[in-house]
Amino acid sequence: MSKIIATAAIQGAHETVNLAEAKIKEAIDAKGPNEAVELPNTGYFLPVIYGLTGEKVQKVSDMEKILKMAKDLLPEEPADKLWLPYLGNTLDAGIATLFAAEMIMALRYIGIGDPPVTDLYLGAADDIIMRARGVEFVDGSAPGFAAVVGAAPTNEQAVALARELQGKNLYVFMAGSTDGKCIAEQLAEEGVQLGWETRLVPFDPHVYGQIWSLGFATRAAMSFGGVQPGDYKRILKYNQNRVFAFVIALGHVDPIKYACAAGAISYGFPTIADTDIPEILPTGVCTYEHVVSNVPIENIVQKSIEVRGLKIKVDKIDIPVAYGPAFEGERIRKDDLYIEFGGSKTDCFEFLSMKDMDEVEDGKIEVIGPQIADMPEKSRLPLAIIVEVAGRKMQKDFEPILERQLHHMVNGAEGVMHIGQRDTAWIRIGKKAVERGFSLADFGKIFHAKLISDFPAIVDKVQVTIITDQEKVKELAPIATKAYAERDERVAGLTDDSVDVFYSCTLCQSFAPKHVCIISPQRLGLCGAYNWLDGKASYEINPTGPNQPVAKGELINAEKGEWAGINEYLAKATQGNVERLFAYSIMENPMTSCGCFEAIVAHLPIMDLETGDIRSGFMIVNRDYAGMTPFGMTFSTMAGLVGGGVQTPGMMGIGKYYVTSEKFCSADGGFARLVWMPKDLKEQLRPLLQKQAERIGDPDFLDKIADETILTTMEELGPYCKSVGHPVMTMDPLM
Repeated sequence: MSKIIATAAIQGAHETVNLAEAKIKEAIDAKGPNEAVELPNTGYFLPVIYGLTGEKVQKVSDMEKILKMAKDLLPEEPADKLWLPYLGNTLDAGIATLFAAEMIMALRYIGIGDPPVTDLYLGAADDIIMRARGVEFVDGSAPGFAAVVGAAPTNEQAVALARELQGKNLYVFMAGSTDGKCIAEQLAEEGVQLGWETRLVPFDPHVYGQIWSLGFATRAAMSFGGVQPGDYKRILKYNQNRVFAFVIALGHVDPIKYACAAGAISYGFPTIADTDIPEILPTGVCTYEHVVSNVPIENIVQKSIEVRGLKIKVDKIDIPVAYGPAFEGERIRKDDLYIEFGGSKTDCFEFLSMKDMDEVEDGKIEVIGPQIADMPEKSRLPLAIIVEVAGRKMQKDFEPILERQLHHMVNGAEGVMHIGQRDTAWIRIGKKAVERGFSLADFGKIFHAKLISDFPAIVDKVQVTIITDQEKVKELAPIATKAYAERDERVAGLTDDSVDVFYSCTLCQSFAPKHVCIISPQRLGLCGAYNWLDGKASYEINPTGPNQPVAKGELINAEKGEWAGINEYLAKATQGNVERLFAYSIMENPMTSCGCFEAIVAHLPIMDLETGDIRSGFMIVNRDYAGMTPFGMTFSTMAGLVGGGVQTPGMMGIGKYYVTSEKFCSADGGFARLVWMPKDLKEQLRPLLQKQAERIGDPDFLDKIADETILTTMEELGPYCKSVGHPVMTMDPLM
């Protein structure tokens, strides 16, 4: 605890209590001890005193008992040698200040001091206002309030500050001056409408007027929180956890302002100042820091929201098309298409990363490169979506979980389609959406609003960069690719046998209602974005979300990968459409697919022309490959057969890294049956595939896998496999 703050706050508390004592004596001399004292139209007496002590101040003489309480709370008046390394004495001084300030301000209503209400200043809120406005703090329509003390350097800055706070749906309670001027006067001079209706509420030109802010908060705890008067611990706890308020201190902070700030800290309300005052950074009473200083006025609202731990809920995303779950399964056909990104036609990737709090400017959206409006119909552009998030409870392990959410966040926009993920994303935007003004910046608005509202426990700030410049996309792609690989490596060492639960994923049920992914340590989700650890982390973030733990239950068949618990879960989650899963087979009860798989594995019959025998091999084709395959179909044609949540023996959608797992189709012969895959995919996965080749005892195996530069028809497979000595030619057929 700063010595300067402690001494200043305690000094201010003594000044305030002494002033209260003088005002009470003045009232007794002028009005008599039995003069009634009350705030207008309230049943809560003097609400801070009533809430924290249970004492009903109804006449002037009742204040003498409260004055004694305040004096008892006062620490020793500070001297230069005083050193206070903790908050306790300062908080006591703060509460003493609140009691004294409330009595000073209440006495104004019987003519002791300045008038409490003027043409500009409203004084204390009555119970009608408190109930009408207080309920907004309960239902979330008002996320909190800012108690603004002092004045901005200029009227223009005052207006900008007020508008920013209004834009966050926050109430602004104004009291206190800098050099004789209050921010309320600055706003009035600029013609800004003040009052409860606009949430810009001017209480009083003196800082003591902020007692009406704390009185409002105290009544909210008693009225809506059911806290009984006198239960000070619950009053303060309710405000710390439920009323998200903070103090913005503009300009010079004197001892009385320090003392009032100490009282606000007791409620869990931190102070954020634009001047260079001493800070109290350790957490304790407040959610995070207690006093943060030297914040530029243009940044003070965002910093205040961050320090208070306040989450601003966005009820409606400001985009020109409808938004909601009803559009998540929408398809954009060729005739409806205006522009598309990725889908093997252009470079496209999306990458979400965690940053430090001071590295992210919340709400910042930047677009680099050609805009949608600049392009003709049926255009194709490269695209990089870079989302940077910051949060006090954010972890690196949460990055892929949040990144995968971008898929269904985009799909919520009418006229927009998103398939795939990572560097296999495919986005289409329809003509009608573009006609209504949908732009690339609207992606950023969606991500910002949804990440903060859907993940309030871990995401505090979001900034988004959208890039359509080809050179810039290519420059940044390796950074994302490296991060993807590091995420995939985290699960190495875990096996299906070493865990008791797998994780489900239902993110894509809007496209395929019958489909559910089952993610195990040795089989990642078919989108390629979620491995077992990601599913675990996702469940920790959102226990009711799309990734649920599924107990394996009794082992039915170890070779095929069948467990009773998995079957029971799938039967329920797919409404009976899938009753059995063989996790390690493509030929019997295989995993279903939606439309977001990175690759397709398919069974290929291979004829030995010398003997006439039919053998069984596997082919893998990834989304980026647009050419013909030995299956006689392109990827897009095959995708129409394997998707939709239907078990299709002999075909299966997969995450491309599944081919590097020991459990890859292991019930059917596994990796040794792989006979064909696109050259680019083979090179991309070569180091991991080589490990698999060595595992099966055939270090030269990769050279035996054909690609499109060698053959593209089924008729060519038999002779080729025979010529290179592929092991599939000695394995039993699967059909």
